[in-house]
Amino acid sequence: MKVLVTGASGYLGGRLCAALLRDGHCVRAFVRRTSDLGALPISSSSSTATATSSSSSSSSLELAYGDVTDLPSLLRACDGCDALFHAAALVEPWLPDPSRFFSVNVGGLENVLRAVKETKTIQKLIYTSSFFALGPTDGSVADEKQMHQGKVFCTEYEKSKVLADRIALQAAADGVPIVLVYPGVIYGPGKLTTGNIVAHIIIERFNWRLPGYVGDGNNMSFCHVDDVVNGHIAALHKGRVGERYLLTGENASFIQVFDMAATITKTNRPLFHIPLSLINIYGWISVFFSRITGKLPLISYPTVRVLGHQWAYSCAKAKEELGYSPRGLNEGLVEILSWLKSSGLITY
Repeated sequence: MKVLVTGASGYLGGRLCAALLRDGHCVRAFVRRTSDLGALPISSSSSTATATSSSSSSSSLELAYGDVTDLPSLLRACDGCDALFHAAALVEPWLPDPSRFFSVNVGGLENVLRAVKETKTIQKLIYTSSFFALGPTDGSVADEKQMHQGKVFCTEYEKSKVLADRIALQAAADGVPIVLVYPGVIYGPGKLTTGNIVAHIIIERFNWRLPGYVGDGNNMSFCHVDDVVNGHIAALHKGRVGERYLLTGENASFIQVFDMAATITKTNRPLFHIPLSLINIYGWISVFFSRITGKLPLISYPTVRVLGHQWAYSCAKAKEELGYSPRGLNEGLVEILSWLKSSGLITY
C-alpha cells in the first residue's frame, strides 16, 4: 500500500513513517522544504528524495515537499496514494500569533479533506486528533463518547483541535473514509519537540531547574510514542470508518511521574510542591520574555490552566477493536530515563 504521512518530520510522524516501512508499505513523507528531517529514517549519505528501508525490499520512503496550508502541494502529494495519515499539527501551549493554530490545525485538515475528495484514490484517512479535543475529565475517566463543551478552553491549541474535531466528525457523516484517533500525553525517546513535553520536564527536573513537584495531582493519560504509532497502524488495518479511538495509556499525575523517576534512578524525590499560583506567575513572566527574545517558553500561563484540570481517559475501545496495547508508565519511564542519560541530557 502507498501511504502519505503529513507531519512526517515531527516527533510522532517520523516514528510513524519508520513503522509503516517495517509494516511493508511504501511511504510518501509530506514535509516542508525547511523541515528538520532528522526524525525520518533516511540515510545520512542519501542526497536524493527517496530512501529504501532495509527491512523490506518492497517498502520505500519518498519525500514530498509542501505544506498542509497549501492545497496544490497536498493534491500533488496525494496522487497515487491509497491511504493518508494526517499527523501534521501545530502543537504549542502558547504562540504570540494564535491565528497560526487555526490556519494549520483547522485549515490544514480542511485542505486534507478536500484533497482526499478531489484525488479519489485515498481509501482511508487516519486523522490524528488529541485528547484536548474531547475536553477535561474533572472527576471522571472519559471515553470516546465525551464531546467537548466548547465554551472554555485552556489554550488556543485546544480550541483549534476542538474545531477541527467537529469538522472531522462532519466529514465522517458526509461519507469521507476517516478514522479519528486521539493520543494522550505522548512521551518516549526521540525528537525533543513540544509534543514530547514529558522528556522536557524530566530534563528540567534532573538538571535542578525544576526542584519541586508541579501540579496539584491531577491525572493525565500518558502514552508511549511507539504504542501510539502502533495504534495508528492498527487503525489503518482494523479501524472502523467514522469511529473515534482513544490512544491513551496510564492515568497518572506529574507528581507520580516524579516519584517513579526518583525510584527508577535511585535519587531523592522532590522535597516540596511548587504551587500552581507560583507557576502561573512564572508562566506570565516567561511569555513576557518570549515576546522579547522570540524563544517559546517551556511553561506558559496556558500550561498552568491545563495542569489545573484532570485529563483522564479510557482506551478500552482501542484495546478491543484495534488490539491497542499501551505499556505501563513505569516501563516507559525506565526507557526514556535511560535514553536521556545516554544522550547526555540528564545525569543521576
